[in-house]
Amino acid sequence: MISTNLFQIAIENKKPLLIDGAMGSYLQQKEYETDEVLWTSKLNFSNPDAIRMIHEEYIEAGADIITTNTFRTNPAALKTIGIDNPKDYVRQAVEIAKQASQDNKVIIAGSNAPAEDCYQRKRTLSYDQLELNHKYHIDLLIDNQVDFILNETQSHKDEIEIICDYCDRNKITYIISLYLDDSLKLLSGESINDVLVSLEASNALAVGINCISPELFKRIIGSIVLPESWGFYLNCGSGKKTDKIIHCGVQPDEYIKSVIESLEYHPSFIGACCGSSPKHIRRIREFLDGKISS
Repeated sequence: MISTNLFQIAIENKKPLLIDGAMGSYLQQKEYETDEVLWTSKLNFSNPDAIRMIHEEYIEAGADIITTNTFRTNPAALKTIGIDNPKDYVRQAVEIAKQASQDNKVIIAGSNAPAEDCYQRKRTLSYDQLELNHKYHIDLLIDNQVDFILNETQSHKDEIEIICDYCDRNKITYIISLYLDDSLKLLSGESINDVLVSLEASNALAVGINCISPELFKRIIGSIVLPESWGFYLNCGSGKKTDKIIHCGVQPDEYIKSVIESLEYHPSFIGACCGSSPKHIRRIREFLDGKISS
């Protein structure tokens, strides 16, 4: 487990930590099929080498943090296709990440997604079902010894509160990463400023923003008071977020502009989201290491 916070690590390194890029949409670029419900989780079993090789590509590109392919191994998602026990799904995904990270000093983040679709405003699950889903999935990730929990694309206040309360009470190391709509609000209606205020009392390692466009990110970064430890990984896809096939719409040379603009606000971690590839991460690595100029 990480014993210090990402802000301290970033200060010591004099640069933000670099988290990996997309898994699902990158698999699509490689012409692997994604499942409507389980996204890429089935590939952990049907083609584990494909998942491992993508982790390795991101490590080779310079990522400090790789993310387990567990975005849809949570109990609520698996139950919709008749699977009541997610243990094997989580175990397999974490094991693949560990295999890829052997002999490399990389941090493994356990991905914990929203209980239902990440762009879904109105949910069908009860509060108790949401709570059970997150507690069980987080426990499975911790039991399989990820370094921290990356609660990503979180866009509903109740789920955020459930996650933070559970992780805080159980001394679980975690990041809470938010998804916002064009009005700078969660899908449940709360403003980004109100959410950040509510998170001040949490023990989150950092607060992130992910899967929003670079354009929306530019609006946010200059209009809010950011936490001391924060980070981002932005959507690089073309077309609508709800498209079944996600293509790259923001090339690495364009994406690096958002990275450069962010540095004056001292992010603790930087990465890329849907539509990205190891090329984006390599470009960020080269810039952070001073091998290329802006």
